[in-house]
Amino acid sequence: MGFGSYDESEQQEQTTDDEDVDAVNVHQNDHQGEMSFESDVSTDELVSQLGSMKDDDDE
Repeated sequence: MGFGSYDESEQQEQTTDDEDVDAVNVHQNDHQGEMSFESDVSTDELVSQLGSMKDDDDE
């Protein structure tokens, strides 16, 4: 066989056993919980910084 040719007998009976394949469970690692953090910056300062960042994006 030359370059780029193939054996057609390899292409005929291609089957897969779907029964052997495990499905992906997207909820396997769901977590129920709470997140918290501590900061030395006040809420007013954080809101001010957010406003500054939004202003920078508008320009």
